[in-house]
Amino acid sequence: MKLNSVILMMIRRLPVRTPLLVLFSLWGVACAPPSGLPAPRSLINSAGARISADPGRMEQIDEWVQKQSLDIQNDPSFFIRALPSGDDIYLWDALTIHADTAEVPYHGTAADARLAYELYGHFYLMREMDRLDEYLPEGIGLEGFDLEMVILKRIADSWLYGRAVFDMSPYHLLDELMFANEAGWLKAYVLTARASEFPDERRAWLDEAPGESEEYRAWFLKTFELEPPGLR
Repeated sequence: MKLNSVILMMIRRLPVRTPLLVLFSLWGVACAPPSGLPAPRSLINSAGARISADPGRMEQIDEWVQKQSLDIQNDPSFFIRALPSGDDIYLWDALTIHADTAEVPYHGTAADARLAYELYGHFYLMREMDRLDEYLPEGIGLEGFDLEMVILKRIADSWLYGRAVFDMSPYHLLDELMFANEAGWLKAYVLTARASEFPDERRAWLDEAPGESEEYRAWFLKTFELEPPGLR
């Protein structure tokens, strides 16, 4: 296994009050030389939809997720504050940024989802701090919908990596994002779920690809056995 990545994920999933001795022991194991990530497993949801994760792609995702996650924990120049909530909250619904701090609410019972929410908040905080080039070079110069698409693709990749490599527990809001991205429906997912937020982009999409919105809806109904967000 690629032990630095494995131990990092193990530590992130431990209770907040885990004894320091346990943490130090885990980090000691992380000093062993890396020998590759665990083999990714196929993901199947309750409706039978399947995703197969490519090992080479997981290695690439591991490189940036590991670095960014460590920076979120250790960089003293900013603070990502994850706030457990009793409600389901989409990534984009309650992010707030004040100076050098981003607050990201997430469902407290979906502990494995916390990292994805932290990454989302971190990307936007780095944009505000003019440091996006360190973490998302493909997002430099982008605004609004275009920037959101680049960020959500990264979040979908990170969730696929966590679910396929580290057996993170399913969480339906992130699973929707991940399946949509893997099936090529990320744009449709965002413009359906957030039609009032991106009206110009939605109008252009409907004009340029007539019938695609219904194709997406049919795909979502088949994949999740419910209407997509924005149509429920």
